[in-house]
Amino acid sequence: MNVYPDKEMLENSDMKIVDIRTEMEWNQTGVVPGATMLTFFDQMGNYDAEGFLKAMDALGGKDIEIGLICRTGSRTAQIAGFMEQQGYNVKNLDGGVMKLMEEGYDLEVYKG
Repeated sequence: MNVYPDKEMLENSDMKIVDIRTEMEWNQTGVVPGATMLTFFDQMGNYDAEGFLKAMDALGGKDIEIGLICRTGSRTAQIAGFMEQQGYNVKNLDGGVMKLMEEGYDLEVYKG
């Protein structure tokens, strides 16, 4: 399911936000306060779906609502569909970090 992220949703929801971008991207734009940083695709386009799902399970897995965010929402659309098939309650935050920045949302500096 696609939803458009906004300040109210990010601040007034129990949804666990997971930023799947790369560390380079987190450093370039900053990150959503309170989000979990968990890269899915590396810079070469490689991924470890099983490892990613294990990390999701460690966050609460299928018992929580997960919001996936990336730069624009295209990577997370793919991953959200995959996760839904696995039984996760997941939303693609469509428009991603770029949409939030356009709306003036204050991202915080990534402190890797």
